Amino acid sequence: MANRPRRLETVSADAAKIVTCVDGEGQTLIMLPSYGRDGFNDFDDVTDRVAATGWRVLRPQPRGIAGSAGPMQGIDLKDLAADVAGVIRQLGGAPAVVLGHAFGNFVARVVAVEHPELVRGIILAAATSSPAKVAPEVNKAPFVAGDPTRPEEERLAALRLAFFAPGHDPRPWLDGWYPETLAMQRGAVEATNLNPYWDAGTAPILDIIPRHDPFNPPAQWSALHDKVGDRVTTVIIEDASHALFPEQPDRVADAVRQWSARL
Repeated sequence: MANRPRRLETVSADAAKIVTCVDGEGQTLIMLPSYGRDGFNDFDDVTDRVAATGWRVLRPQPRGIAGSAGPMQGIDLKDLAADVAGVIRQLGGAPAVVLGHAFGNFVARVVAVEHPELVRGIILAAATSSPAKVAPEVNKAPFVAGDPTRPEEERLAALRLAFFAPGHDPRPWLDGWYPETLAMQRGAVEATNLNPYWDAGTAPILDIIPRHDPFNPPAQWSALHDKVGDRVTTVIIEDASHALFPEQPDRVADAVRQWSARL
């Protein structure tokens, strides 16, 4: 966690206690981080850019991170979506725009279906096209990169393969992983049938696709639009891969602001 001043609020959400970082004032944007990572450093740059233009950005920290706590086993994505819903209800701002980065897209989709009254729009940032469409070594990469017991070079290779575009330094992402949270989230995905949630209910969708993301190969870029039609807007971010936010924060912030302003 970077040593910058942070306003943190703690929310009791069903069986969990969720610590949430609050920035800015205005309409509410929820930002949900990727597998096994917190919502601080990875999102700071984009948060600052969005908050500076009249948004209140809420970053709920996943269970096991920064004081957030709750059952870590025997749960599914509905439980994690309830954590987010509790934050929206108790900190206000409904309906909110909910952004899910990578793994976070699963949670965002479930929030949109299970709690539609709280959702104004959904942003899928570097979302997996479909786990079945992704190469096995790519699907495995988060659990290699996020395992601090593995050799550094093995972790860097996983980060280069699956997270960072050519020419981008993956070393900053050797830090910032929470193995217990990663295991909890993996279990929640495995315990959830994703099919009822894939269309994100009826909410408008912004699909932010990094050009070099191996979790979403080009052949799949139109799949969501083919299924839900003009409810989805697609933006391709050049010179970025699955990590996305540290690679192109200005372009991501622009995409978020421009689409959200049209809601």
